[in-house]
Amino acid sequence: MKIFDKMNEMGHEQFNMFHDPTCGLKAIVAIHNTTLGPALGGCRFWNYNSEDDAMIDVLRLSQGMTYKAAIAGLNLGGGKSVIFGDAKKLKSERLFRSFGRFIEGLGARYITAEDVNTSVRDMEHVKKETNYVTGISSALGGSGDPSPVTALGVYVGIKASVKERLGLDNISGLKIAIQGLGHVGQYLTEYLHKDGAELFVTDIEQDRIDKMVRKFGATPVAKEDIHSLDVDVYAPCALGAAINDVTIPELKCSVVAGAANNQLAIPSIHGAELKKRNILYAPDYAINAGGLINVSNELEGYNREKAFNQAEGIYDILCSIFKRAKEEDIPNNIASDILAEERIHSIGGLKSFYLSKRKTFKIRSDK
Repeated sequence: MKIFDKMNEMGHEQFNMFHDPTCGLKAIVAIHNTTLGPALGGCRFWNYNSEDDAMIDVLRLSQGMTYKAAIAGLNLGGGKSVIFGDAKKLKSERLFRSFGRFIEGLGARYITAEDVNTSVRDMEHVKKETNYVTGISSALGGSGDPSPVTALGVYVGIKASVKERLGLDNISGLKIAIQGLGHVGQYLTEYLHKDGAELFVTDIEQDRIDKMVRKFGATPVAKEDIHSLDVDVYAPCALGAAINDVTIPELKCSVVAGAANNQLAIPSIHGAELKKRNILYAPDYAINAGGLINVSNELEGYNREKAFNQAEGIYDILCSIFKRAKEEDIPNNIASDILAEERIHSIGGLKSFYLSKRKTFKIRSDK
């Protein structure tokens, strides 16, 4: 892959590769856009088939973070990191501290957090070497696991999508298929169960499926069949590209709304295909912005109630996207991109005039 051509095509500012052979660290950090603020995005630990696959993934994920921060109204830019390898074999304090030192070397341009196959504990190891990390435990002044907040955003996003497509104010009795039962998928299953939805679940780990069947009475489904079920809502909550040339003709749902990033394999094609089939798509980076909202609160002093309240605002964000899409007769993913880009350009215009660094004045107390 010609990395500079790809960066130019996708609008990236920076691409860094790090290697520490003493602990097996092979990491990539991609910074997409910092117009609104420093780039913030999680660190994914994945055993990619090739280095090209890892590079493509981090470029797409970091681009998505720019749009996610913008659509969520945050003063942050988009970035992402990936660690290449088998997390079960390579994870160690040494590896994450080494990763932290590399992050420190980037200055304040990129702030990391947990993602697929990384945890709060992993981020605490990173923090031993840099302050440019979020998603640490509450004991250290952080927010802990962001999954409950991410899942809440997806849950209210599903409700907004159901209201838009089916005209219903609640999801009781609706059939919902959940693909992927990581932390977010499990919390989402719980939220939906409490609202009375009929749930169908799958995952690559059988013990996760068994847990959801046992706790919430979900129906287990083979992973290759989950997308083609005759359900009201299909919720992709695993890795990306679940909506593609193969799966779209097999969809029988009315709504696609889930927690996964980069759900459309080719956004310019597959968003339009869903629209043509009258399947409402909740743009992934909008509906799953709860996690980013949560960790961004750490930068200002974490307030859990505030984070949950902000995540509930994803309902209104999606309603504004659906409204714009209808007004212009365009796919929902395009409408979301337009709204995000409008905010980036609008707020970015503030930097067109010089503002000196503000001084902090201490108020003197006369005795």
